Amino acid sequence: MPRFAANLSFLYADLPFLDRFEAAARDGFGAVEYVGPYAEDPRAIAAQLAKHKLEQALFNLPAGDWAGGERGIGCLPDRIEEFQAGIATAIEFGKALNCSRINCLAGIAPKGVEHGVLQDTLVKNLAYAAPRLADAGIKLLLEPINLRDIPGFFVSTTDHAEAIFDAVGSDNLFLQYDIYHTQVMQGDLLATYERLRERIAHIQIADNPGRNEPGTGEINYPIIFATLEKLGYAGWIGCEYKPLAGTSAGLGWMKPYL
Repeated sequence: MPRFAANLSFLYADLPFLDRFEAAARDGFGAVEYVGPYAEDPRAIAAQLAKHKLEQALFNLPAGDWAGGERGIGCLPDRIEEFQAGIATAIEFGKALNCSRINCLAGIAPKGVEHGVLQDTLVKNLAYAAPRLADAGIKLLLEPINLRDIPGFFVSTTDHAEAIFDAVGSDNLFLQYDIYHTQVMQGDLLATYERLRERIAHIQIADNPGRNEPGTGEINYPIIFATLEKLGYAGWIGCEYKPLAGTSAGLGWMKPYL
């Protein structure tokens, strides 16, 4: 059966952050994920995880000025020192929360900088991060994000991610496979998963169009889940969607799998 993680940056948004853990556990989630934990005391988050018997499935490396519109700094050539400092911070939080997967957001390509410079920066940053996270027992992930939701995002397809993986050459660099982003950019969801499954360390979901809960759009999630199980995916599936009518009220899609 699929195992679902509540993305607390999207779900239960009407509650204070630390109250979302209890709500997720009450609704049947076994794990949580979110953009980043860095604004909170890791001891407070760890206490919520323990109290509600939740696992920390994933969070991102420090991603720059999120409120100001930044969506990662991995490809930014003038932010390398900040990226490297963020690795140590992410490892500290990862250990405190017993989190075995941390995702890198490549960032939005700045205007006027050549693609090759951005590519080289991201490759070098990932090559710096991968062995340090490996030493801490943490997998490093990279996520392609669609260009409709985040125009200019530097890594938007699985093909580009594969090229980066090959350039980095690390055995501790994996794909975060977001089914929604993949559907928007390229489709062919199950064939792409099957081809890349040895490189996929985490999956996220939302329906399309709208980025709402499964069952509200064109993606046949019952077939997706059945195929993932058939092919042996045993990891968490992160629910990173915008609920149409409140989180708990919109969880009917998940009940057959609880």
